[in-house]
Amino acid sequence: MHTAYLVITPFFAILVVFSGLGKIRGDPRIVKVIHETVGVPMKYLPLLAACEFAGALGLVLGVWWPPLGVVAGIGLVLYFAGAVVSHLRVGDLKGIGPATFMLVVAGAVLALRVLTGKQGISG
Repeated sequence: MHTAYLVITPFFAILVVFSGLGKIRGDPRIVKVIHETVGVPMKYLPLLAACEFAGALGLVLGVWWPPLGVVAGIGLVLYFAGAVVSHLRVGDLKGIGPATFMLVVAGAVLALRVLTGKQGISG
């Protein structure tokens, strides 16, 4: 289980960073979904990106300091649960897939962090 955690965590952190970078750069596909479809004002995209960057950093540092990994995992689960709810709120079933995928992976990373207990990278 510890090996799975050490493999999935950096993979997911990279996904989250790329998601945040898309928001910072104003990627047209991301803007279309988040701003035009879901209705999030453009001024909040940098804040959403900052939340993702903080979560990704917390996950990676949580490999060495487990409590931080748990907190980051909880934060990302809440973040992506909010994304799923936002899509459902506007009836965007077509665009809900990526948010749901990220929510499931965030939940898996959090579960693995909790199940590996206090083991850090050397554990």
